Amino acid sequence: MTSLLRTIGFSDGPDGGLGIAMSALSGVAAALAVAIMLSVYFRTGHRSRRDVVRHGLAACAVFVLLAFVIVDLRQAAQAYLGLNPAKPAVEFEIRLPKGTLTTAADTQIELLTDRNQKLAKVQEALSATDDGRSILRGTVTLDYRTTDRVMLLNLPGQAQSTFRVRLPASPTRSIGFGPWHLADGIVPASGSTVSTEIHDTFAIRYRVL
Repeated sequence: MTSLLRTIGFSDGPDGGLGIAMSALSGVAAALAVAIMLSVYFRTGHRSRRDVVRHGLAACAVFVLLAFVIVDLRQAAQAYLGLNPAKPAVEFEIRLPKGTLTTAADTQIELLTDRNQKLAKVQEALSATDDGRSILRGTVTLDYRTTDRVMLLNLPGQAQSTFRVRLPASPTRSIGFGPWHLADGIVPASGSTVSTEIHDTFAIRYRVL
């Protein structure tokens, strides 16, 4: 059956639909089994107590099969759509140069993927490092299974920084923050430039909740 579906045009990839097609066929087979069983049961004449118990056990087994098929179909559909049912959240810290920001108001941090765009929830209070640099903190959920994730930092009237989020498509929970990663790109505000020293002070670290 798998070979036949591949011949028709389904593939094993996350966007190929082979998994959801197989789950759908399993559901059809289970439904036919239920229909046949009910048809035979209701056309049978007198049924002893033993027959009733036996048919009841068979019906329970069929319903368990149907429940399994429904769960399998749901998981296959989520995988086909790239959805992450667990929706893990990423808590991040972005380190800024000295004097870059005094308040988090109007600061926008956005998670960009190949499937969606989502604004992060930024804490209003700023933290500070030992050398006086400000740290922005926030969280954002990972709604889709993908490794193509970029965090975009927009500072009011200043440079726009991008940070690649180095996580697997379905990340597991992490106890502590990972290492600091420097910005992968900085676009300066109109009429200004970004020196190497300033570029190297933008950094991000994160953990999965």
